[in-house]
Amino acid sequence: MGVEGVRDGRRDELVRLLQGYASESVRVGQVFAERHGLHPTDLNAMLAVMQAELEGPPLTPGLLGEQLGLSSGATTAVIDRLERFGHVVRTREHTDRRRVTLRYGDTAAAIGREFFGPLGARMDTMLTAFSDAELDVVVRFLSGTTRMLGEHRAAASS
Repeated sequence: MGVEGVRDGRRDELVRLLQGYASESVRVGQVFAERHGLHPTDLNAMLAVMQAELEGPPLTPGLLGEQLGLSSGATTAVIDRLERFGHVVRTREHTDRRRVTLRYGDTAAAIGREFFGPLGARMDTMLTAFSDAELDVVVRFLSGTTRMLGEHRAAASS
């Protein structure tokens, strides 16, 4: 078997592993959503708001809708539901007071810690088996994979 065949076999193995990870991740999200009376779209919205807040400027309702592929009416309904439960908070912190931003609510943080805390502990245990150099490769691989998926989604959506 030549180098190409080995790389093809490794590629197929990686694709299968990523599919398994994605499928299991969706199932974990479904359990979380069901446990807390959330629709899967609500969970995706909560995650988007949390990630935006961690990575940079908070989302506006319009940006959240774009990210989730929802109409403005559907986005408003999701935000209303999440705000009712304290999972998301609408704020007007911009100099233009008409501009609404979304913040991750205390209730969402509490239920997230309660549900995902044990998963974080399991991950910490698993990661002890990897060297720093191996973790650097994993980070590079997952960053590239996430970027590639985003590019593919954008191209397929056009």
